[in-house]
Amino acid sequence: QVQLVESGGGLVQPGGSLRLSCAASGSTFNINAMGWYRQAPGKQREVVAIIINTSGSTNYADSVKGRFTISRDNRKNTVYLQMNSLKPEDTAVYYCYAVILRTTSEYWGQGTQVTISS
Repeated sequence: QVQLVESGGGLVQPGGSLRLSCAASGSTFNINAMGWYRQAPGKQREVVAIIINTSGSTNYADSVKGRFTISRDNRKNTVYLQMNSLKPEDTAVYYCYAVILRTTSEYWGQGTQVTISS
């Protein structure tokens, strides 16, 4: 089992920055990849960024490329999402995600609200 706890959401003006954190606990040594998804009101949940634990490779949604950066601190079992040049359309609940391929298990955090508004 893996537990994920997000933090760092809030209200920011357009053009501002936020950093989200996701601390993993439990069977973290089995995690193959972690990432961030988001869900805006009335929309489906969509992937934002993914990082592969073994290689450090990353992938981003086209809508956030060049603005968001995903990173990890393996000692702290924590993944970060640095969000710059934020836009109103980035407003959503952001969820941390982890996957263990061996057991095809997926884990989700409770979500953290990010609101971009002037």
